[in-house]
Amino acid sequence: MDTKWRLIESGACNAFHNMALDEAIATEVRRGAAPPTLRFYGWDRPALTLGCFQKTSDINIEYCRSRDIPVVRRPTGGRAILHGDELTYSFAVRTDSGAFSHGLLDSYKRISTAFSIAFRKIGVRAEPKNEREKGRVLSRSPLCFQSSSYGEILTDNKKLVGSAQKRWNNGLLQQGSVPYLSQEEKLTGIFGAEKTAQLRDCMKTLKDILPLLDEDAFRKAVASSFEEAFGIRLLLSAPSQEESLLAAELRERKYLQDHWNLRQQP
Repeated sequence: MDTKWRLIESGACNAFHNMALDEAIATEVRRGAAPPTLRFYGWDRPALTLGCFQKTSDINIEYCRSRDIPVVRRPTGGRAILHGDELTYSFAVRTDSGAFSHGLLDSYKRISTAFSIAFRKIGVRAEPKNEREKGRVLSRSPLCFQSSSYGEILTDNKKLVGSAQKRWNNGLLQQGSVPYLSQEEKLTGIFGAEKTAQLRDCMKTLKDILPLLDEDAFRKAVASSFEEAFGIRLLLSAPSQEESLLAAELRERKYLQDHWNLRQQP
């Protein structure tokens, strides 16, 4: 595996571009045109992402429309996340050889280990979960942060990072969210008061633990922890021309379309 990986810091973008660019980067990484790539980004306004196979009946679409909250379906699995004040990351890497060639659970654990190192660097004790939840437990809630599975990061038995993965035969894309603050009013409107109340017992935001969090220092801690965990160097970069063109195409053809975002699942 390459010892020089890419770090792309995109800043705040709209929801549809964020999903399209993640898929475009993963496509180029899988075909060998780009090295493993870690991307940090944010959101130009609160936005809701759905898991690739999630039912739209899980959410109040009309509430989202009335509050101008974009709804976009991720290329990765998992369940819904309301994005806002957070660090969002994606990671794309080939899986046909090297450290990430050992399957889904192993790759989750490896990435979570890097995040555990980053949290320790900023004074937060958080560790990956070592037990698997059964499917029925995971399916009870449409909210990503309402239950945790193997490899996900917990602090005081509460979820700190929500992540989901898409795998191909030669690569993976993992997308994840580290919330800094909760958005209870919007969560209540989208999912209902009962589920939002239950969420308080299942998740923590980073500013619950560190009210004076230095967000820039945290991003740097995550980047340096990836370097430490995988024995590589991250080189600050930008999407290639091919990735930018493909992202624009995917945004128009897929991520801006209701047939992708709002399709019902069986």
